[in-house]
Amino acid sequence: MNSVIQVSYSFFRSYTMSKRTAEIKRETKETQITVSLDLDGAGQANLAIGIPFLEHMLDQVARHGMFDIVINAKGDLEIDAHHTVEDVGITLGQAFASALGDKTGIRRYGYAYVPLDEALSRVVLDCSGRPGIEYNAKYPRARIGDFDVDLLFEFFQGFVNHGMVTLHIDNIRGRNAHHIAETIFKAFGRALRMAVEIDPRMQGILPSTKGAL
Repeated sequence: MNSVIQVSYSFFRSYTMSKRTAEIKRETKETQITVSLDLDGAGQANLAIGIPFLEHMLDQVARHGMFDIVINAKGDLEIDAHHTVEDVGITLGQAFASALGDKTGIRRYGYAYVPLDEALSRVVLDCSGRPGIEYNAKYPRARIGDFDVDLLFEFFQGFVNHGMVTLHIDNIRGRNAHHIAETIFKAFGRALRMAVEIDPRMQGILPSTKGAL
């Protein structure tokens, strides 16, 4: 018989035109994670996840997205990194959804191309309220250091499912696995920054002809 995992959440959100922040706590039998997020930050990251490569990638998201991100995570890394990587994606996605509030006045769509030496990646996203991911990236090796590259998809899938984002990721070219991953995360941060920015011409307007996102 499958065991039942109890998941508890704690949400806090402050949303005005000048301050869009969230704090999310997620606890399961596999992970305990707290994420604090400021969408209008200075690009500062304070990350204690226990997975150095993921911390390096999320630092890129903070710096290029101009988000302030604090993540404290404890997971069953003695098994492997899968649960922790996926649950960090889930919790960060929840924080973005919470900090965005009703999405009034945002640009909604974002995109970015980012190169790093021989590697080039494109990320296009929509804060649509409809989770979905198209992930097209192939890596020349299975691991970057000790990090399993398969877990990068798990992170993004967790993010979109709980951030309610439609996300397209395409690595256009690259030979170095680290370069490929880094271009994806930098482009992700820049595309998110564009999408969540307040558009001064959209003041008080929801960016949808349906009237709901």
